[in-house]
Amino acid sequence: MPAAPTELPRTFEGYQEARKAGFMKVKDFKDNGGKLVGYLCTYAPLEIVDAAGASAVGLCGTSDEVIPAAEQVLPTNLCPLIKSTYGFAFTDKCPYTYFSDVIIGETTCDGKKKMYELLQDIKDMYVLRLPHDRSRSWALDAWKQEIIGLKEYLEKRFDIAITEEQIREATRNRNRLRQAICNLYELQLKGTTAFTSVELLSAMAAGSFNLDVNNFRETLESMVAENKGKCNEENDKKKRILLTGCPANGVINKVAKSIDENGGVIVCSDSCTGERTNRMQIDPDAPDIYQALAEKYIDINCSIMTPNNRRMENTIEMCKKYDVDGVIDLVLNCCHTFNVESTLMQKAVEQSGLPYLKLETDYSQSDAGQIDTRIAAFIETM
Repeated sequence: MPAAPTELPRTFEGYQEARKAGFMKVKDFKDNGGKLVGYLCTYAPLEIVDAAGASAVGLCGTSDEVIPAAEQVLPTNLCPLIKSTYGFAFTDKCPYTYFSDVIIGETTCDGKKKMYELLQDIKDMYVLRLPHDRSRSWALDAWKQEIIGLKEYLEKRFDIAITEEQIREATRNRNRLRQAICNLYELQLKGTTAFTSVELLSAMAAGSFNLDVNNFRETLESMVAENKGKCNEENDKKKRILLTGCPANGVINKVAKSIDENGGVIVCSDSCTGERTNRMQIDPDAPDIYQALAEKYIDINCSIMTPNNRRMENTIEMCKKYDVDGVIDLVLNCCHTFNVESTLMQKAVEQSGLPYLKLETDYSQSDAGQIDTRIAAFIETM
């Protein structure tokens, strides 16, 4: 019998508690023979993991707690997400990492792919070689072969056979989850704004450590049904912010909370885990299911792709759809690809007639006051 839908957190503190509560669940899961695969990026084709009968859990670090330990090995001038991710593995302080049978990495930025060379001494890893220029004639086929390679690796690692029908069924399940995520985001459309910034981002972040795809989907569907047709008038009157840039899970309590407290509300997240990526469905009945998977995942508009004009084009489309009043571009310290690309994002946003704010930050609270001041001033000018 499937588990009942889990209540999603509505605050950052609730998100942290839900994450900690999951620590015991993952131990029970492993004690009962469950297979666990950690992943570090939305480029990981989770349909292959699902088809292997394993559960997938996101392992990107979102806390500065273990960064000092990580800096014993890694340079200090490195992205906090990379240092936090490695730090949790290095210190054994994250049960999700500890209990993972294997971790899927991907060659996105240089910092991550070099960190994997150290992480593989701690955990078994499979690293996907991602082509960074989608316009090359060989790029899609190369990426398809990487996905097939992951399937073959998991077959050998778990001593199983993964059939195409299992992959197609996993694709149908993931499509339903993506649709549920999009439906939740659309509760932030003008006139229906249901959630604060912290509520929206905390609910989405909880999905990364939910071990049951269908359970998380049902939880989202329940949340949509509960709020559909309603509108939080206080939220709807606030200045409407589109958040783009780096993954925001590590700064929810610093950035999203500040937006809420200064008269704004995040109505959409145009990031690798936001509406943009989840809007892309996969045809489960495609003649070549590996080709279909490759086409979807290579179209994630991360800043590591070059050229990456489609990211800016998509951001402007979403600004129109969600009646956005301003765009905040979140850049984690030392994330060079998003930092350089912020110049192009600023140009696209301002040419569309909208105000733009770039926030460069990390996971610490040392700049919280400065961030709050800048967000307040940005919203005040709208």
